[in-house]
Parts: sequence; structure tokens; C-alpha cells
Amino acid sequence: MTATAARPAHRIPASRSLPARLFLGAAEDPRWSRPALWGVLAVAFVLYVWGLSGDANQYYSAAILSGTKSWKAFFFGALDAGSFITVDKPPLALWVMGLSARIFGYGTWSMLLPQALAGTASVGLVSSSVRRAFSGGRYGHTAALVAAVVMTFTPITVAINRDNNPDTILVLLLVLAAWFCLESLRTGRLRPLLLCALFVGLGFNAKMLQAYLVVPAFALAYLVCARASWAKRVGHLLAAGVVMLVSSAWWMVIVDLLPAGSRPYIGGSTDNSVWDLVIGYNGLGRVFGQGQGPGGGGGGGGAGFGGESGAGRLFNDIMAGQISWLLPFCVVALAFAVIMRVRRLTDGPSWAAWLVWGGWLVVHYMVFSFSSGTFHPYYTTAMAPAVAALCGMGGVVMWQAYRRSRAWAWALPLAVAVTGAWSFMVLRRTPDWAPWLAWVVLGATLVAVAVLALARVRAQVTVKIAAVALAATVVAGLAGPAAFAVTPLQSQVNGSNPTAGPSTGGMGFGRMGGGPGGQFPGGEFPGGQMPSGQVPPGQMPGGQGQQDGRDAGSGTGRSGRAGFMGGGPGGGVSDSMVKYLLANQGKATWLVAVNSSMQASPIILSTGKPVLAMGGFTGSDPAMTVDRLKELVSSGQLRYVMSGGDRGGPDRGNSEVSTYVQENCKAVDGQEGLYDCTA
Repeated sequence: MTATAARPAHRIPASRSLPARLFLGAAEDPRWSRPALWGVLAVAFVLYVWGLSGDANQYYSAAILSGTKSWKAFFFGALDAGSFITVDKPPLALWVMGLSARIFGYGTWSMLLPQALAGTASVGLVSSSVRRAFSGGRYGHTAALVAAVVMTFTPITVAINRDNNPDTILVLLLVLAAWFCLESLRTGRLRPLLLCALFVGLGFNAKMLQAYLVVPAFALAYLVCARASWAKRVGHLLAAGVVMLVSSAWWMVIVDLLPAGSRPYIGGSTDNSVWDLVIGYNGLGRVFGQGQGPGGGGGGGGAGFGGESGAGRLFNDIMAGQISWLLPFCVVALAFAVIMRVRRLTDGPSWAAWLVWGGWLVVHYMVFSFSSGTFHPYYTTAMAPAVAALCGMGGVVMWQAYRRSRAWAWALPLAVAVTGAWSFMVLRRTPDWAPWLAWVVLGATLVAVAVLALARVRAQVTVKIAAVALAATVVAGLAGPAAFAVTPLQSQVNGSNPTAGPSTGGMGFGRMGGGPGGQFPGGEFPGGQMPSGQVPPGQMPGGQGQQDGRDAGSGTGRSGRAGFMGGGPGGGVSDSMVKYLLANQGKATWLVAVNSSMQASPIILSTGKPVLAMGGFTGSDPAMTVDRLKELVSSGQLRYVMSGGDRGGPDRGNSEVSTYVQENCKAVDGQEGLYDCTA
């Protein structure tokens, strides 16, 4: 037998069954790829569920609990089961958690497990979209795995996926939209583009106009890369726009067409319409500072939560540890992709993928950096998918260029150097927290850059050299964010302003100067005071409890078990008062009317009873009028009102209602601030 005949013939791998493909990947995939992905997803899920406790964001928790008691409250996203006023966001994210709570009963796990699953699914979808963007081979699987790891260990993403704010569901829907956009460009089919538009619209029903920040990137990618004539491309985008408009507006149109008397007041609006909420507080107000809430609106209000607006906002002491770690790497990767026109040198991803993820990152960076309205650090979790995808794609193509081209081998060492240097600087901002970590990162950076440079000088990149360089690169790039990412696991879920990283003491809103246990720069609000009508960090109006942001209720768990915290000047609602109200509610729909949702939420969570928040979240919504109050009292729906007087200044709250209650209702003996309006 000849040597040629002795060689085994090349065999095409046999196809696998669906379960085998699910757990092991396709037969042609590298053996390590699918098990490695499952391992990353398992780590992500553990990070998102470890030690969950409390009610997270009580503002949304109260609405979720109320939705389990009333389908009307469920549909509208009402704060209370009596459906007097809604929360200040559309209800899609609440529906996801509310359905779980209806099936399994309200509790921490039934509410937050869907969030953890959604966050884990987002990791898998980002990985899948990156892999499919490559033409094939091991490089796509490597890039996909890197993207999954980066997404998993993004600190702010870990923090928000352990909470019940709508951002987790928003990110999942937008990642689904990106997946279908890229699938449409890959296959040349229209239907995936329409599904992309559908998911963007559903994202609108989770957090309104923030969902549209991805649209410019998707539209640009389709115009540039679609397999159709220009006329057809424009026509397809118009069709997708119609789908997006319908899937965005259906709930809003239904609600605004209903008579105001048959539905709750739209919380956060000035005229009881969802449209006003879209273009006002949840729209232009976010960008230009209109409609101030705590931490929002011009005058430095937004600076209290995320720092002053400007090009450096995402790199300041408050934000740096949440999202900025790998932004330098992304910048180098994007620049390299543009300069080299990746496909001419490497087996890189499609141009559509660079446009989708690069455009996603650039638009979010611009809006988040320069908006002057309310800005919380956790908004930046929407940047995590783009950061992860660009790190995966960029790392692989720069490694290919490093191996193949001496002229462009500098790109990867440069990316590693700037990323490691920035990580070192961020870690040194908290010198008392794991001080050794910064020096480990610096050492790993120097080793990675030195090995990469030495190998190129000698024009020989062996397996051992590559292994050392890549291991050092991973430590340099991921040690910092991974260390920050595990910090939320060490404390109870913080619903008011979830962030990750070391605590610096105090009762502020963030870590590293802006999260739970942190303080604002200088220990106070810009200018030495809170925005108009607000109170210092760590103090509720009336001198108790923890102050909350406009987008969040307190993160203190079942506050009712330790005494209720007041939501406006006039003090708190004590346990004894709650017992009195429960004993005397009778057939009234609402247990009591209070000034704000901040005051109402903990009572709802502790008692399960509807509590009427007359002025919405902070007490500033014009939802209650004297005539409306008279109507509720005369119909027997309301008996008791907790009055705290004017709430926070001439443009906050309704002093007419407060004056009417104090002059026409009877003060209850022994219950300070409580009035019986039927006496």
C-alpha cells in the first residue's frame, strides 16, 4: 500500500441533532466553543442572582405588586391597585416581572429572576451576533467568546441586572433588534429587518425614546450594506419605520384615547397624557434638562448622579468604574477597522457589524456625555453590548493583523497599552480598595506589550509567546471590571441608583463617589445644595431614610418593617399609623392618600393595600385637584389623607389640596399629619 493510499480521506463532519447542536454546537464548530459559551452564561447568571434580597426599586416593586392584584393596574403600570396614578415609564418591563409575580406570588425572586434571565440572554445574543458576523472559522467563535466575557463582566450591567429597573429588558430588546438587523444584512431578507423594527418599538414601551438611540446605526448599516438597489433599501427602511412606529405607539395611543376618568393619571406628565411624557420628561427633558426631578434638569441637577455633562463624563470619578474600562480598546479597534478596511487584511467581520456596533457606541456616547437632564450611571448599561461586540471583533482582527503584517502589528500592543493604563488610573482612584490590583494590572500590561513587541521584532510568534501575551492581555483588560462587577454581590440590591465598585462611605447615590455608600464629589451637590426643593443625600424629606432618584424608589427592602419613610416635608408614616389605617379603612378603595410615590411605595409593599400618591413620584405631578379629592371622598373611595403641606417649593406639589385638607378635614388624634375627610 502506498503512502498516499494510507492517508485517511478527508471527511465532512456529520450533522448533529438539534439538542446536540444546542449544547455542543454544530459539527464543524471548534469543540471548545459551545461549552465555553455555556460556561460564560452560567457565570453571568450566577452574578445576576447571587444573594438577591429586598424589594430593589420600591417604586417599581409597588407597581409590580399592585399589578398582581388588579389587571387594570397591570395594564397601565399603575403604582397602586386602585389605579390612581401610573409610574413614569411605560409598563412593558413591569409586565414581564408582573407575570412572574402573578404565577409564583410576589417576592424578590419571582420579580428579579426574569431580570437575571433577560440579562443572561443578552450575553448569549451578543455572542451569537458577533459569531455570525464572521464568514466562518475559529476567529468568529473566538470573537464571540470574548464578547460574551466582556458583556458578563461589565460592572454596571451586573448591578442593573440584579435590579428591577426597566433597563435590563430594554437592553435585551435592543440586542434582539441588532441580531435581526445583522441577520437581514447577512441573508438579504426583509423579514428580519421588520423584526428588528418590532423589537426597537417594544424597547420604546420599556423606556421610551432611549430605545431609538440605536436606530441611526441600524439605518446607516442597512443603507450601506444591504443587498438591494438604493430604491429598495429606502423602501425597506420606510416599511421598517412603519413597523417600529406601530409597535412603539400602540399602548400610548390606547391610553391617550381613553377618557381620563376611566384610567390612571399618567405619572411624570404635566397634562395627563403619555405623549407629554414621551416628549417631555422621558424625551427632550433627558437631553436638554427640561422637567426637573431629583438629579435632573439643568443647574447641575444631573451632575449629582452622573457628573457634569461633557466629553469626559463617562471617565469621571462617578462613571469611570461603571462602563469606561474598555472604551479605549474600542476606540483603537474602530480606528483600526476604518484605516485598514478590515477585509483587505484580515478574515474580519462584515462591514455591517462594524457599522451597527460602532454606530451604537458612538451615538450612546454622545447622548450620554452631553445630555443635561437626569442622568443615572446605570443608563450606560445600554452601551455594554456595543463595547462587548467591538472588543470581541476588534481583538480578533488586530490579532490577525499582528500575526500577518509587520507594518500594522502595532495596533494590538497599542490597544492593550492604553486599556491597561486607563484601568490602572481608574483603580488608583480608590487607593484604599484592593491597592494591589492596580499594580497587577500595570504589570500585566507591561508584560503583554513587551512580549508582543519582542515577538514582532524577532518576527516569530510561537504558541508559547502567544499564550503569555494573550493571558497578560486578559488580565490587563478584564481584572479591573471583573473586580468591580462582583461588588454588588456583597450587599443587598440597591434600587435607587444601582452601581458597582467600592464604597467610599456616606449615604450618597453611587460608588466611587456616586453609588450606594458613596458621596458626591466634595461630599455635596454641585453648588452646595440639592436641586430645587430636594434634600441632602441619605435623607428623606422629613429627615428620615434614603433619598431616591427620579427613576428609582428606595433600595432598602421592606421599609415598613422598620418604620415608613416620609415622601415629603411633614415627616414619616409610622407603624402605629399604618396599624390605625388598616383597622379603620372600611370599604374605602385606598388605605390613605399621601403626597408622593416615595411615601406610598413602602406602605403598599408592606400592607398590600392600595395607597394613593397624590403627586406622583416626588409629589410634583398635578394629578390631584380639590374637586377630584371631594369626588373620591364623597363616593367612599377615600377616607384618610396624610398632609405634609407644600412639598418642596412654589412649583412642586399642590398647596391648594393641602390647604383644603387642613381646613376641611378633621385631624386624627394621636396621628400627626393624618386627616379624616369623612368626619
